Amino acid sequence: MNRLLAFILSFATVALCQSCTSNQTNQIGKSLPRTATPTEIKASAEALIAHTDSLPDVTLQSLMILKNGKVVYETWLNGGASTTPHVMHSVSKSFTATAIGMLVDDGKLKVTDKVVDLFPDDLPDEVSDNLNAMTVRDLLTMNCGHEVAPEHSKLSNWTRTFLAQPVTKTPGTWYCYNSMATYMLSAIVQKLSGEKLVDFLTPRLFEPLGISKPKWEKSPQGINVGGWGLYITTEDMAKFGQLFLQKGKWNGKQLISEAWVAEASAWQVPSVPAGTRPDEVEAKGLTEDNCAWLLGYGYQMWRCPQNAYRADGAFGQYIIVMPDNDAVIAVTANSPNLQAELSSVYNFLFPVLSK
Repeated sequence: MNRLLAFILSFATVALCQSCTSNQTNQIGKSLPRTATPTEIKASAEALIAHTDSLPDVTLQSLMILKNGKVVYETWLNGGASTTPHVMHSVSKSFTATAIGMLVDDGKLKVTDKVVDLFPDDLPDEVSDNLNAMTVRDLLTMNCGHEVAPEHSKLSNWTRTFLAQPVTKTPGTWYCYNSMATYMLSAIVQKLSGEKLVDFLTPRLFEPLGISKPKWEKSPQGINVGGWGLYITTEDMAKFGQLFLQKGKWNGKQLISEAWVAEASAWQVPSVPAGTRPDEVEAKGLTEDNCAWLLGYGYQMWRCPQNAYRADGAFGQYIIVMPDNDAVIAVTANSPNLQAELSSVYNFLFPVLSK
């Protein structure tokens, strides 16, 4: 009898362990968990799509909504596809900043480190006081001191081009949307790690999230461009948002420190839209009510209403994280009117996800 009982208990234990292993495999697999779509969320998502279809300059290509860590709605349209990587444009910036955060977590870098100290061989003949004062944090917040953002070409050395650009404002005091600043962050990752940004992130971020090693464009110097040029799927975007929602933890492992997630997603500096100078905001009649780019900037992330924040790319690529509501929204699009698209997402989805 005792042997029979022991056999039964042993069999039950094995079955239970197999069940746990199976659940863990499902949890850490490449796909996010799915659940039935709540009626209200489905209705709001369909109303959003119908509304944007009526707008001449907004074309949604995918929409994925996560609530409580599970996909509750997903659709692809207008040429979008679940397995086809989509160009992220400036959503790429948030991934680049995350790599910087990993170097900070590892003690290999501080946000107060000076840019000139990291690139001594690429400096101009004369280093101004403002250039000398520029820090990694200034790159992260696009407060480099440039009144005009540096431009790159296929023939130039991009690092030297950036460092040669006149720094006419005191770094940390003047916001200028600056994709080349993000390129410099990518160059820092490669310089300190000895790996291209995409290779650095593969074992630390992409593989743990179940993201196939993505394509990322490079400069003539063989450095991933950082500020744009990343290609991933909508579900990959949603995973990244969920990672931040979970304060950097994925399947029990801290991929990026909770402190960095909080710092990167917080309001760090005042912001203005790309192509607009801080002194032009009032003249153009821009306010927080009619411009989604005036709510503040973190580390390569934008602040949103209701304590949300987002990765943001040209033509309407968004990863919106809603910490107070345990929700993530991922959108890809081909929309010249970013404001109309983002306002539509806020108006149709925020109310239902806030419940």
